[in-house]
Amino acid sequence: MNAPILRRLTELRALTTKWHRHDETIGVVPTMGALHQGHLSLVEAAKAGTDHIIVTIFVNPKQFNNPEDLANYPRTEHEDAQKLAPYGVDAIYVPDPQEVYPQGFATTVSVAGLTNVMEGEFRPGHFDGVATVVAKLFLQTQADRAYFGEKDYQQLMTVRRMARDLDIPIEVVGCPTVREPSGLAMSSRNLRLSPKGLEVAANKYRIMADLAVTLKQGAAFDALAPQAESDLLAAGFTQVEYIQLRCAETLEPLTRVTQRPARLFAAAWADGVRLIDNIAV
Repeated sequence: MNAPILRRLTELRALTTKWHRHDETIGVVPTMGALHQGHLSLVEAAKAGTDHIIVTIFVNPKQFNNPEDLANYPRTEHEDAQKLAPYGVDAIYVPDPQEVYPQGFATTVSVAGLTNVMEGEFRPGHFDGVATVVAKLFLQTQADRAYFGEKDYQQLMTVRRMARDLDIPIEVVGCPTVREPSGLAMSSRNLRLSPKGLEVAANKYRIMADLAVTLKQGAAFDALAPQAESDLLAAGFTQVEYIQLRCAETLEPLTRVTQRPARLFAAAWADGVRLIDNIAV
């Protein structure tokens, strides 16, 4: 059975107020639609951890710094609703733009530090858009827990910091990246890859996993990074924006894997599509 699709905040609040009145917990899965198994794994986690589930679908214009990228982002509301039907979702919130950014909207939420590197360097303003819309969705849904994939790890860290700093009473839950059998991290952007592009894209996880093994053996990252970049280009990627080793807790750059939790991050272009990934080291 398909969940009701709500477009107005008043409709949403009527539900959430009733649930909270009965001391029932609410889980939210914020998405931009074009749902895949990665999103559905977040819904499963929400189902296990809360009484009610809201999936939000909103293609947020404020987090795109490339108008063409915004225009090309897949919009598949009907198909998304069909995919969610077996999961017992209580509501799909698909707000009209004016419900999120009403006329005269003049506030931006900006998280310093965490957002200055990697994605923040190559996508100026991206995380301001993410933090602003997620803060709005947290407050609009009045959720107790929010579920995000570790595939967008820097986003996860940014959202956690934003909620903590603004005293928004919500637990931000990170869930493991879901991958294709090839190792490619599931992403809505994968829909734009040709069969050949999918083959090229799958090489990134293999190259990163091989690099992680060597790093665990104590090798210096700076000595290995140029070869990893060369391997990505040789595998068919047209551009490597970054490949970096960072602390999993602070996103500080690391030169070696020590006792601190570390993650390896990469962003590269294949088949005209920008793809990001990260793995624990």
